[in-house]
Amino acid sequence: MHVERGAIILCGGKSSRMGRDKAMLAFGPERMLERVVRLLGEVVPRERMVVVAAEGQALPELPSEIAVVRDERPERGPMEGLAAGLRAQVGRSDAVYATACDVPLLVPAFVERMFELLAGHEIAVPRGGEFHHPLAAVYRTGVLDLAERLLAGDRLRLRYLFDESDTCEVPVDALRDVDPTLATLENLNYPEDYERTLRVAGFSGGPIDG
Repeated sequence: MHVERGAIILCGGKSSRMGRDKAMLAFGPERMLERVVRLLGEVVPRERMVVVAAEGQALPELPSEIAVVRDERPERGPMEGLAAGLRAQVGRSDAVYATACDVPLLVPAFVERMFELLAGHEIAVPRGGEFHHPLAAVYRTGVLDLAERLLAGDRLRLRYLFDESDTCEVPVDALRDVDPTLATLENLNYPEDYERTLRVAGFSGGPIDG
């Protein structure tokens, strides 16, 4: 069955450990958010991408087709951001890949595989041991109702979505054939993560303009 694919990119976090807004970090010739948008664009049409940002947050210039929405209630974590993105996707996409903006080594084939593994499920999420990767997962837009109920009850952990939905938990090792080092799952939390990832990507001179 054909699935209209979309994507949600969450970039409204405080970036307190990084010390700078991660969406705006330079990564070679691009900003971090621009790079993630470009890589996702190999799998998802740009007109079905939604960026979720904090109120007043500055963003790099993005293609005009990409929708930008703002967290309605800050300080409530990724569940709030995911719900905001899903609201914007209703009527546009059947299922969405959700990611943070700080994954510059995202592998498009990983995203493709996660859509394939969704099959007839409501959610497909990578799992390593007891740890889920909710911001490398695919969600049907119909889970919005459950997300809103959980938010209304102050149940803010994305794990609750998995517990109460038809969820396909994908062992991370089953994804290594498309992403051998699981680079798609590497978030950049600290400056040293940023500098290391720049080197991995071949930008050995460090950030171009900080």
